Amino acid sequence: MMRRRVGRPGLVGTMARTAVIAGTATAVSGGVARRQQAKAEQSAQADAYQQQQAYEQQQAMAQQAAAQQAAAAPAPAAGEQDTITQLKELAALKDQGILTEEEFAAQKAKILGS
Repeated sequence: MMRRRVGRPGLVGTMARTAVIAGTATAVSGGVARRQQAKAEQSAQADAYQQQQAYEQQQAMAQQAAAQQAAAAPAPAAGEQDTITQLKELAALKDQGILTEEEFAAQKAKILGS
């Protein structure tokens, strides 16, 4: 008949129990590590999304400010451009023979305010 020890397990039993505990600990720690990594990735994606939104908002505000400045700033040479256009039209009329030299000079003086 085989005698069994009562009380503490033998060497094989201790090794088996240790292997089960180590395997369970490895599985649990692997699961924890995967969850932590998933949370870190999710947090990084959320941060990247927020940064992208902030950048797009800044770009939109900059474009809006530039548009407002362009609309508010008067063209500095608008009067000069209008005067030049009128003088070119007069010169074209004179070159076509529609205006005489005296009529051209009179109109030119009127445009220049002389």
